[in-house]
Amino acid sequence: MTLVNFNNRTRNTAPYFNNVFDSLFSDAVTKNKMVDKSPNVNILENETAYVIELAAPGLRKEDFQINLKKDMLSVWADVKKDETQVAKDFTRKEFDYSSFARSFNLPDTADGDNITAEYKDGILNINISKKDDAKLQHKEIVVS
Repeated sequence: MTLVNFNNRTRNTAPYFNNVFDSLFSDAVTKNKMVDKSPNVNILENETAYVIELAAPGLRKEDFQINLKKDMLSVWADVKKDETQVAKDFTRKEFDYSSFARSFNLPDTADGDNITAEYKDGILNINISKKDDAKLQHKEIVVS
């Protein structure tokens, strides 16, 4: 048995056939609702704090759990929805489960006792204050 390379660009005999399989496999991967995706995150640093912005639209603030263990900050959400519709001749019931978990290693300069979180407009903002000795201090140095 020999292996033959197949190049779709050089064969014009059945391009539709190949496109059907390409779209079938790509749709199966992208439309699978059981695949959990981690939300996108922005991490910012300013003079007094570290800020984590986590994009999680469609959730409520009660869905989030935030935990700090040593220098590991963990954020997760576990949402379960159960929708039932009863009509004259049928009953429709749908389940929807979604969850994610993200963990962040905090630097030594982070103040674990001073962390706040706010969920607004689909974005979870976690504000982690810096320790007093780690805050950037502005100082002008005179050249002599």
